[in-house]
Amino acid sequence: MFNYWRRSLSARLWVSSVATLTVSLCIIAGLVTFSLMHFPPQTWQRDADMRFAQRVAAALVFDANGRPSAVKLDQSTAWLYSAAKADLMYRVLDDEGRILLSSQPEQHHEQWGNGDLSGAADTHRDMDIDTRPFDLVTIEVRRGDAWFFVQSAISADIRKELLGLKVRSIPWIVAWTLLIAVVTFGFTLTFTMRRVLRPLRQSSRAAALITPFNLQARLSSEGIPSEIQPLISAFNEVLSRLENGFIAQQAFLASAAHELQTPLTLIRGQIEMQPEIKDKDLLYREVDLMSRQVRQLLHLTEVSETQNFKVQEVDCVAVVEDAVRYLFRKAQAKHVTLKVETLAAPSPIIADPSALFILLKNLIENAINVTPVDGSVLVKVGETSISVNDSGYGINPEYLPFLFQRFWRAPDANHDGAGLGLAICREISSAHRWAITIAPLAIGTAFTLWFDSAATSATSVA
Repeated sequence: MFNYWRRSLSARLWVSSVATLTVSLCIIAGLVTFSLMHFPPQTWQRDADMRFAQRVAAALVFDANGRPSAVKLDQSTAWLYSAAKADLMYRVLDDEGRILLSSQPEQHHEQWGNGDLSGAADTHRDMDIDTRPFDLVTIEVRRGDAWFFVQSAISADIRKELLGLKVRSIPWIVAWTLLIAVVTFGFTLTFTMRRVLRPLRQSSRAAALITPFNLQARLSSEGIPSEIQPLISAFNEVLSRLENGFIAQQAFLASAAHELQTPLTLIRGQIEMQPEIKDKDLLYREVDLMSRQVRQLLHLTEVSETQNFKVQEVDCVAVVEDAVRYLFRKAQAKHVTLKVETLAAPSPIIADPSALFILLKNLIENAINVTPVDGSVLVKVGETSISVNDSGYGINPEYLPFLFQRFWRAPDANHDGAGLGLAICREISSAHRWAITIAPLAIGTAFTLWFDSAATSATSVA
């Protein structure tokens, strides 16, 4: 599982995107924190200083003559001016510089400076009160035709503390923002990647369904990203070449089998007509073996093309009985007992009766070949399966992966054959979506044809 995700394109894109976002946000957060920590506090506090003066101006109460008579601050601002008297001060002046209202005793005012304030409106000025640095903010207030000035003085110490309260919370805000952004981006990217890669998964599933029986199928390029379309096109071209090669191979096998059938018949006829030929039985055996191999090649060619099948409703028991009658003489010649046992009345199936006959004939014939003299072959017909049980010596487990390969024969086989019988069985069962299983018995082996492939549970499945 780990190796799968390590090689996964979506996982790589997800990790790289999230890592890029995380690094970018960390850099931004670092720059913000660096700026807050290293730039002068005045840069970040001047707007707050101006707001203190604006609060005082907004809290002015004017008398009937239009002159400021009192300052009614809100509770929090009034508490600040009361608790930090030595660090936070204000005064209100008229246009001639006379002090009308003040939060401090008069002895401090001479250090604030007096004179014409018309040019000092909306300005900041650094000054010292009792040798302590302050920021003096001056704003003008108009009442009718009269002009008044509000000045607010804030010490460097309290400005630093106020700024510290803001700055201390920023790293946590940045950290939580970073975490939420990364998590949200990660979840969003997951769904986005699934949507973007959906056409690739569909193409992958479509490619997995392509078999020798549907080589004419092609992968659709609809919805495929432009970067992947050349790969889809190349894969479809490979399928075309493979289809053409498969058609040529099937045509060659069919042609070769047809061309060999007639000469073999003529050879057998010539042997029968010439009495002077010795060891006729040996020659007949070889000619019959070659004829059998030619017939198997023809069968293999026919069953490899699904359009050759003519499906209809088939009675399994009748086909089994036909196959047993066909091979009865072969079993009798080997002194092998051939029996049929119907365990349950099977329902008719939809299949090609000739193909089913060939499949059962090959399984029964193989069972007769491997069964010793005076042995028995039992064909069991069930509701969803047909089992052929021989009484031979069993199958070497090492041979199981190769049994259904074309032209493969066991090294210790003691009967004639070309190694095509089980390959033909596999082609027929695959075309009908059946399954063939192999299971060892106490004596011999059971080959079972399952019409319901989901019910299989045996040693080997074809």
